[in-house]
Amino acid sequence: MTAPYRIFGSEMSPYSVKVRSYFRFKGVPHEWVPRNADSDEAYRRYAKLPIVPTVATPDDEGLQDSTPILEAVEARFPEPSMHPDDPALAFLSALLEEFGDEWGNKLMFHHRWYADVDQAASAQTLGRLSLPHGTDEQVAARTKMIRERMTGRGHFVGSSEANAPLITAYYLELLDLLEPHLATRKYLFGARPSFGDFGLSAQLYECSVDPTCGGMIRARGPAVLDWCHRMLEPRVDGPFEDWESLKPTMAPLLAYVGRYFLPWSTANAAALMEGDPEFTIELAGAPYTQPPQKYHAKSLAALRARYAPLEGNDALKAILREANALPFLRPA
Repeated sequence: MTAPYRIFGSEMSPYSVKVRSYFRFKGVPHEWVPRNADSDEAYRRYAKLPIVPTVATPDDEGLQDSTPILEAVEARFPEPSMHPDDPALAFLSALLEEFGDEWGNKLMFHHRWYADVDQAASAQTLGRLSLPHGTDEQVAARTKMIRERMTGRGHFVGSSEANAPLITAYYLELLDLLEPHLATRKYLFGARPSFGDFGLSAQLYECSVDPTCGGMIRARGPAVLDWCHRMLEPRVDGPFEDWESLKPTMAPLLAYVGRYFLPWSTANAAALMEGDPEFTIELAGAPYTQPPQKYHAKSLAALRARYAPLEGNDALKAILREANALPFLRPA
């Protein structure tokens, strides 16, 4: 019998939850291995970087970075596919996956480590997860260390006193756009999960388990919360919809991507190219400032490369133009 894949991950890591949801959807045999003191030796065999998720393949190789993991497994196990047959919808799904990974993570990470109540709850949970058999004293010490380390990392996602009200407004606006879209369908593109579902739902699922964002999603997005939970065990319940069916509630969501995420991602890449220590961009009329992030520039380049062969797809171009997304997807 072939050994199953092993996913070294954490319940508090959106990218780990994303990969686990995907493996469950595909029906690929796998084991979930919590990343903690008990699994440290096995984890280190496969992790080139100290991050989760790390996947050990049946061939005894290590895979890291959630998006390449999904793409590698999709190539090996193409059915059921996470990609709509329509090339335009398949690209929109990939765009929303990237949006979830990069912008959704900003919303989640800021709120998880900004307010005192969220810091305390998240650090306590992570402390216990990392030491499942630890004493109260050991867990308390680990919790203190985690809180000090993680609260010092907010600048990576632009978390600051000046940006705090903006990031909360971005989060609430996103919930208000997703709620009507998901009130009438199980997944973003219809009755089956897509690439985009895996990227965005995992970030919002993590939001839902934290005090501040969890309260907001329960108050403003009950259908979004249902979707987050559904995506823990996603399945095919019907077909993907066509654009005309999706457009009334998806077009506003794509406009949000064109209003915030793509301008921010493009400005981030430009700042890196210029060697600027930070950049400021006006998003919906309000200035937003943060240091540039290297990985986001890399993933924007990958998104543009994905769009390039579709430049002649008039239907996709029309959708992206309406969302004010088209200028940001062409090479700078």
